[in-house]
Amino acid sequence: MPFTKFSNLDFDQIRDSIKDYLRANSTFTDFDFEGSNFSVLIDTLAYNTYITAFNSNMIVNESFLDSATLRENVVSLARNIGYVPRSRTAAKASISFNVQTDTTSPTLTLQAGLVCVGSVNDTSYVFSIPESITTIVKDGVATFGTSTDPISVYQGTFLSKQFVVDGSLDQRFLLDNSYIDSSTIITYVKGIADTGLGREYQKVDNILNVKSTSEIYLIQEVQDEKYELLFGDGIIGKKLENGAVVTSTYIVTDGKEGNGPSTFSFSGSFRGSSDEIVVPTSTPSITTISAASNGGDIESLESVKYFAPRLYEAQYRAVTARDYQTIIQQIYPNTETVSVVGGEELTPPQFGTVLITIKPKNGEFVSDFDKQQILSKLKNYSLSGINQRILDLKILYVELESYVYYNPSQTTSVDDLKTRVTGGLTTYSNSQDINKFGGRFKYSKVLNVIDDIDNSVTSNITRVKIRRNLKALLNQFAQYELCFGNQFHVNPKGMNIKSTGFTISGNSNIVYFTDVPNSDGKTGVISIVRENVQDGTKTVVVKSAGTVDYVKGEINLTTINITSTVKPNNIVEIQAFPESNDVVGLKDLYLKFDISNSSINMVKDTISSGEQISGVGFKVTSSYTNGDLTRG
Repeated sequence: MPFTKFSNLDFDQIRDSIKDYLRANSTFTDFDFEGSNFSVLIDTLAYNTYITAFNSNMIVNESFLDSATLRENVVSLARNIGYVPRSRTAAKASISFNVQTDTTSPTLTLQAGLVCVGSVNDTSYVFSIPESITTIVKDGVATFGTSTDPISVYQGTFLSKQFVVDGSLDQRFLLDNSYIDSSTIITYVKGIADTGLGREYQKVDNILNVKSTSEIYLIQEVQDEKYELLFGDGIIGKKLENGAVVTSTYIVTDGKEGNGPSTFSFSGSFRGSSDEIVVPTSTPSITTISAASNGGDIESLESVKYFAPRLYEAQYRAVTARDYQTIIQQIYPNTETVSVVGGEELTPPQFGTVLITIKPKNGEFVSDFDKQQILSKLKNYSLSGINQRILDLKILYVELESYVYYNPSQTTSVDDLKTRVTGGLTTYSNSQDINKFGGRFKYSKVLNVIDDIDNSVTSNITRVKIRRNLKALLNQFAQYELCFGNQFHVNPKGMNIKSTGFTISGNSNIVYFTDVPNSDGKTGVISIVRENVQDGTKTVVVKSAGTVDYVKGEINLTTINITSTVKPNNIVEIQAFPESNDVVGLKDLYLKFDISNSSINMVKDTISSGEQISGVGFKVTSSYTNGDLTRG
C-alpha cells in the first residue's frame, strides 16, 4: 500500500492519492478511466475532502493573530493579550458663539447632542457634544467659547443606551451601534439611592491600581465593530447592584469623511437653570476657531496585528523607544507615525530627556492642546524623573529634476507619456520606503520607475534635491537651525545652498540665502545676496549670516530679522544637493517625496528615432547640479 500524503490540499492531488490507494487494492479494477461510474464517486470524494481540508486549514489560520483574516477573530485574539483596537475617531472642530436671550435664568445650558451642521464637498455633517455645557447669562447674553478657549464639537450623532442590571442573568452590556467613537462614551450608574442619571463611572484601559470599590468600567470590541461595557465584580472594580440603571451616551461618527467643514449653522437647544426650554431671540452665529479635522477610521487589521504584541510587550510602561511608539498610538489615535529619540543620542547629550515627534494622520502639526493631553497621559506609563518633550514635525522633502529621453516614433502623445511618468513617481511616493520617520528615498528604484513606464522611454537623467522649509518669525530678530540629516554635495564655487526670496529689515529688495565654502570643503559661510535683474550678477547684502556644515548637513543662521517672504505662510524654502542620491530621514526627520515641486522634462531622443544616427546634434543633459543663484 502506498504512503498517503496527508499534506495534499489540491483537488487533483487528493484525487490522485485516492487512485493510488485503490490501485493497491485488487478488488477495484474499473476506476482509472474517466467514463467509469466509480471515477465520478472518486471526484465527489476528492471534492468533499478538498472542501474539508480547506476549511480545516482556515480554522487553524484563524487561531493565530498573525495569520487570521476575519476581523472578529483578530480582535478576539488581540483581546486575549489586553489590546483594544482603536475605534473610529470623530472629526473635531473648535467653535464659539454668543446667545441673545430674554430669559430670567442666571445660567444657560447647551444640551448634549446636536449643536450645529457643517458641510464639505456638497455633503452635510452633524456635529454634537457628548456632555452639556453651562455658562452664565450676563446682560441677556450667554457666551459659549472664546477664541482662546473654544468649545469642541464632534462630527456625528449623539445617542444613548440604557440597561437595567439583573443579577440573575449572565448579562452583557452591548452598545447597539457600529461606528462609535469610543473616546466619547460616557457611562452613568444610578443606584437605588441615587438621583438623576446617577454617578459617572470612569473608563480605564487596564486594571492597575483598581480597587474593589473603584467605580470603573472597561470596553472591548465585539462583533460587527460594536462595543461591550465590562464592569467590576467586587474584587476588581465595584460590582453593580441589582436593579441599578446603567446609562451610556456616545457619538456615532463618519470618521475621516467628516474632516473639512469650516462653516457651521447652529442647530442646538438650550435649557435654563430650572430645566426649562429656552429659545434664543435670534439664531446664534457661529465663529469657527478651527475647522473639523483629525477624524479617522477604525483601526485596520494590519495595525492590530502589529501593535497588539508590542503593547503586550510594553506592559503599560514607557521605557524603550518602541514602548513610546506603541503607547502613543493608543493614547492619541490620530497618530500616523512616531519618532522617539533619547536625549543620550543628541549632541550634546540631554540625559533624562525623551524627544517625541508625531506625524498626525491629517495635517502636519499636533495642536498645543493635544500635546498637553498626550504628555499628561504619558505620565501614567513613563518612569519618574524622565522628561518628555513633543517637538513640531520636521519634514525633509525630496525633489527631482528629471530629463526623460523618449523615442517619438514609439509614442503618440508626449503629454500623455509625461503624465504616466508623473503617475508612476506618485505611486512610488506612496510606497512604504518613504513618507515616514527613518524613511529612505531609493534612487535606483526611481530610475527604474521612469525607464519602465513605457517602451518609448530610452533613458533618463535625474537630479535629486533635498529641502527644508524655514518658518520665519516676521519682524523680530531670531536664530534658526535646519538639520537635513544628509551630507551635502559641495561645489567649490559655492551656490550649493539655494532659497526662495524674502526681505529683511533695512532692505526692501528681495534677497536670498547662498553659501561660500571654506578651504577645507567641509564647512562654509551662509550669505544673504541680492540678484541684479539686468545682468544676473549678485550683490552681497549680508556677508556672514550663518554657517553650513556640509558633512553633517546642518545650516545655522545667526540673528536675522525677516520682514516678509515670497512664499505664503511665512515660509522660506531652503534647498541643498545631497552627496548621495539615496536620501534618509534621520532621527526625527519625516521623509516626504514631493512630486508637486519636482520637474519632469521630456527630451526627444534623436539617436533612437533615427534623426541623428551619428549622434551629431544630440541634446546632452548634464548629470550635475546647476549654478543658478536662486531656488526654482
